[in-house]
Amino acid sequence: MDVEKLVREYIDKTIHLSLATVRDNKPWVCEAHFAYDENLNLYFRSLKSRRHSQEIVGNPNVAGDIIDKYALGDPVVGLYFEGKAELLGEGDAQDKAFECLKSRLGVSEEAVEEAKRSDGHQFYKINVKTFYIFGKFDDTGAQKYELSWNGGKK
Repeated sequence: MDVEKLVREYIDKTIHLSLATVRDNKPWVCEAHFAYDENLNLYFRSLKSRRHSQEIVGNPNVAGDIIDKYALGDPVVGLYFEGKAELLGEGDAQDKAFECLKSRLGVSEEAVEEAKRSDGHQFYKINVKTFYIFGKFDDTGAQKYELSWNGGKK
């Protein structure tokens, strides 16, 4: 089973992810539109004032899922991830995030200017350490596969 191929095929099927953060043993989950790069880093934009953004500052460890909608009776497939999130400042990393979000979601050049304001939407990156994909991909029934990940580096 080529788990990386399954992850790459599935990740493009939806534009939103659920992101879980935690503070003081109290979990939180939110939705965000996202893009990704060739190394399967995930990018999103958010305000610093949002609960998940504040929690990332104190604890960058995050988890989440990327689930395409399906109807009752349809085969269930889900992509889950664990990793570290970070706020991106101006520079190459933010430029990369912008290009990915622009290409995938049509984010405009104004987003870069907005990120310069402390009250504007900022760029975030999730460096995924592990992907999990669950579903029925062959004749063995529903299975969960793990892909330990280091950005595609050997």
